[in-house]
Amino acid sequence: MRFLEGNNDGEFSLTKDFVGDNIPKYAILSHTWGEDIEEVTFEDLKNGTGKSKAGYKKIQFCGEQAGRDGIRYFWVDTCCINKSNNTELARAINSMFRWYRNANKCYVYLSDVLGSMSNINNSHQLPWELAFRASRWFTRGWTLQELLAPASVEFFSREGECLGDKKTLERQIHQITNIPITALRGTPLSQFNVEERLLWAETRQTTHGEDKAYSMLGIFDVYMPLIYGEGREHAFKRLRKEIQDSLIENGHLIDAQSRSCIQDLRIKDPREDKKRIEQTKGGLLEDSYRWIIDHVDFLRWRHDKQTRLLWIKGDPGKGKTMLLCGITNELRKSVGKSDLLAFFFCQATDSRINSATAVLRGLIYLLADQQPSLLTHIQKKYNHTGKQLFDGTNAWVALSEILTNILEDQILQNTYLVIDALDECVTGLPLLLDFIIRKLSVCSRVKLIVSSRNRPSIEEHLNTATQKARLCLELNEDSVFDAVNKYIRFKVDELVHLKKYKDETRDAIHDHLSSNAHGTFLWVALVCQDLKEVPKWKVLGRLKAFPPGLDSLYQQMMDQIHYSDDAELYKQIIAIMSTVFRPITLVELTSFVPALKDLSNDYESLGEIIRHCGSFLTLRGHTLYFTHQSAKDYLLGRACNKLFPLNIAEVNYVIFSRSHEIMSRTLRRNIYEIETPGFPIDSVKPPDPDPLNIIGYSCIYWVDHLCASQNTICLSNNSIVHIFLKEHFLHWIEALSLLKSVINGILAIHKLENFLISIKSPSLYKFVYDIKRFTRYYQSLIEKTPLQLYCSALVFAPERSIVRRQFERYIPPWIQRKPKMRVHWDAALQTLNGHTGSVNSVAFSPDSKQVASGSNDNTVRLWDAATGALRQTLKGYIGPVYSVAFSPDGKQLVSGSADKTVQLWDAATGAPRQTLEGHTSWVYSVAFSPDGKQVVSGSADKTVRLWDAATGAPRQTLKSHTGWVCSVAFSPDGKQVVSGSDDKTVRLWNAATGAPQQTLEGHTSWVYSVAFSPDGKQVVSGSADKTVQLWDAATGAPRQTLKGHTGPVYSVAFSPSGKQVVSGSADNIVRLWDVATGAPRQTLEGHTSWVRSVAFSPDGKQVVSGSADKTVRLWDAATGALRQTLKGYTNPVCSVAFSPDGKPLRTLRASDDWIVKGISNIFWLPRDYLPTCQATWNGIIVLGHFSGRISFFEFSQETNLII
Repeated sequence: MRFLEGNNDGEFSLTKDFVGDNIPKYAILSHTWGEDIEEVTFEDLKNGTGKSKAGYKKIQFCGEQAGRDGIRYFWVDTCCINKSNNTELARAINSMFRWYRNANKCYVYLSDVLGSMSNINNSHQLPWELAFRASRWFTRGWTLQELLAPASVEFFSREGECLGDKKTLERQIHQITNIPITALRGTPLSQFNVEERLLWAETRQTTHGEDKAYSMLGIFDVYMPLIYGEGREHAFKRLRKEIQDSLIENGHLIDAQSRSCIQDLRIKDPREDKKRIEQTKGGLLEDSYRWIIDHVDFLRWRHDKQTRLLWIKGDPGKGKTMLLCGITNELRKSVGKSDLLAFFFCQATDSRINSATAVLRGLIYLLADQQPSLLTHIQKKYNHTGKQLFDGTNAWVALSEILTNILEDQILQNTYLVIDALDECVTGLPLLLDFIIRKLSVCSRVKLIVSSRNRPSIEEHLNTATQKARLCLELNEDSVFDAVNKYIRFKVDELVHLKKYKDETRDAIHDHLSSNAHGTFLWVALVCQDLKEVPKWKVLGRLKAFPPGLDSLYQQMMDQIHYSDDAELYKQIIAIMSTVFRPITLVELTSFVPALKDLSNDYESLGEIIRHCGSFLTLRGHTLYFTHQSAKDYLLGRACNKLFPLNIAEVNYVIFSRSHEIMSRTLRRNIYEIETPGFPIDSVKPPDPDPLNIIGYSCIYWVDHLCASQNTICLSNNSIVHIFLKEHFLHWIEALSLLKSVINGILAIHKLENFLISIKSPSLYKFVYDIKRFTRYYQSLIEKTPLQLYCSALVFAPERSIVRRQFERYIPPWIQRKPKMRVHWDAALQTLNGHTGSVNSVAFSPDSKQVASGSNDNTVRLWDAATGALRQTLKGYIGPVYSVAFSPDGKQLVSGSADKTVQLWDAATGAPRQTLEGHTSWVYSVAFSPDGKQVVSGSADKTVRLWDAATGAPRQTLKSHTGWVCSVAFSPDGKQVVSGSDDKTVRLWNAATGAPQQTLEGHTSWVYSVAFSPDGKQVVSGSADKTVQLWDAATGAPRQTLKGHTGPVYSVAFSPSGKQVVSGSADNIVRLWDVATGAPRQTLEGHTSWVRSVAFSPDGKQVVSGSADKTVRLWDAATGALRQTLKGYTNPVCSVAFSPDGKPLRTLRASDDWIVKGISNIFWLPRDYLPTCQATWNGIIVLGHFSGRISFFEFSQETNLII
């Protein structure tokens, strides 16, 4: 290590190269590099030059500061390394972290921070603090290790003024860098997981791409040779490999947080599922699958680089699953050591492994288990959301992104994926199929095998794959029959060993099975299973009773049940199992079948009863499943009349009725006896026994069964449903929170509300509408802290909310003073959070089920309008998205962006369909024609363009505007286009010819938004002149000028009836107007920044708005907000205080969005109640808010806060 040493005359010179333990005490400089010509180099110092360079000043500063600290030697990277010597440079970079760590002092020289800077607008900050927070030093890659490695880091301004050190400035440094304070204080970096450390550097930049990876070597305590020119991606690939090898070598392959992540990811281990399947089917017989390994289609898939997808299809019982078990075994033996193999076996009868998200979780789990460095892709999202990443409403979106990133990771060589039984993916199959086509089957290093039944819907999707092979079992009849015969020999030998059959009996069984199996493995398995229970002397007689074919065999099993002594009981059980929406436990079964009521703890007797239900059902642990999906298909098809003598609706009503009965008996407040009201859901541990075990299914599905029963008697006013909700609504939602199924509750409430529309039960309908508003408004809170249902949710509900009035008695007595609330629910239904930039455009799908939003974060997002759940994040733009619109059939989405392109998307899957290129500047507005055949776009290039929606070909370019085109729309008949521009005009065009028809003049500033009325007779426009203008579309004459906004109007839209107009403005307000009179109808307040986009739902009942506050909000178009506030303030409240005789109660305080007592969260605060300041006294806390409102809360000072 070579140093600089100060001379008596103030000059500096290079020392010899110190090695080993002879390193003297030294100081070290941390700084940001300027231009290369400004920095003093090793050669400069050797030649005695460089003093005139700008960089010399910081070297001089470092030497002088070291001298003041009594340190003789100091080190500066610009001039102490001979960079022309590659060996020395590589050694220095790999040693850099250690050199900074061993320094006695580290001086950070901030050339862009002046110690004397003033800060008039932020008097609460130190004079230099704004510049400190914005310093370039915090954005550079190499300075990360220079911050973390040394024990002593001191910060200096450009003038050499000491601003503080790492300890005194740790709060600011933490806020700037997001690095944990514990890391700043010297906690060993190995205590932080790999992904977290990588995130610290994610936004930092280096001059050379490779240096982004090289600068992390010390952070991970690894060494690797430098290869400048390899590129950033390859450098990171090598870095990750070194990190993984280091973890393995040190016995820390997976740290604690990584273990937690992978445990939460795992639903079931697919390897265990594979073993269970093989054991259930009597073991994997190599002879029964060997034929496929030598099949031409399999060999083509295995060896042809262009054939990435193999689809194996066949009818039920043909052995597809066992084929894939065998293929998996063969691949495991033959793939390379660095290759990865992951597989998943779908089963429709097991809710844990019958969804698209479960498939992705299983594949990701196996890949990460084999290659732990891949966990970094999961932890990027997991560190922010925890377990909800994998089972929350947005799980599919997150998991598909994670798997895509994993498969694109440069560290992977070849990856083999196997997915069995696509037809048994009950939830999200279209999403999975699209993901297979768009991502998995086109990835150059991925080989994929899938299997399914012969389903047209699956075939339709998979036929679009271009690089595939198809293997149909029905077209390989000889191979399948031969494999079944080998399986028969195996099963007969098994029976002979068990039952000690004579040779003639063995031959008779073999011959019968061979003659009647018809190439179906499942038929052989079911017959052999039944023969195990038949006495040896009866076997030949019984053998002849087994009919050929699966359906005939199922029919015989049904007949045996019908003539048994307990036929009604068995049929009840099978009917229940055929009707429920997921497999149920034995305990849950006893709640639906009265005859089993007293057997809820007698698993042995229950198991015996299940064994008498033919071979339709099987037990795994204490959960009931169908033996095969084909058994359930048979029961709901050919056996339907026998199984449901009346109709299936009656069975649904029985399940609803039993569910209602047991929920009413079991549900209560604080059912888990949680100790504190703010206790988070992730820390809740169920009691033993768990009271929700028996009612879990009922809580989630009772509404589904009620609606399926079509029984309307129980939905009258003061009916059993009405009474249940009035007594147990909060208890029910609490239980759903504990079951982590609040989203299911919201969907159930929507379903119930829709069911009630045609039933004359006004009181019940109002109640259900109110609980919908209550649950949607507080969804996030309820999901995280169940007991806040009885605290914040009730306290902040409107005074006339039915839920509040009905359950006000549940508000804990220790909440003694509450704020005065609005009288009714305001218009805001829900706030959708997720965008990381301003929301510029929003739109409803034609069926009102989805909302699309476009944002400055370069993404388009699709949301579920009923639940607020994120469905898709559409990526690909390299600039902000300014406009989104659905096609009239709802199947496509169009968006326009600052990257000058128009993009067409598949609205169901999120897949890109077309990219329309031609604009030469930002695209501000897009729309579909009413027939969906054309797209119109308006751009900052001053043109309007018409495109063919099917081919993406340009049709017309409309030129006349002299400024940017901010908004475009088609007329309802598709014959006209309207456009608004910053040239202050609105123009009407002929859509067929592109000829201009009208120029509407009257606005005095930019026209930001235009729209036609539903009848095409009027045009509405919104302008920067703060007005909304209504025009006659035929004559161009102005009809109304709507005034009221105090800022530019960015977005306007007509209601479907044409009677209302909605507008959004820079005054943060959404307004509803009467078209006939121009009078304002509603003022919708709640956004905290500009409203950039507004739209009506197709039924006119809701309004959606998108804002620069990064949120999308849903509003009720019929009602308005009535808020209570303390009036008289014209500016934000900056301070509140009690009179001098008040004594503060220090244990009560507001922290973020909670009121905290001691260390416990007790009371949640909604967004508009977040405080700017606070004061407490004797259990009273007063909060000041940005809006100018002041809120008072009073809590008793009891030690125990009982719910």
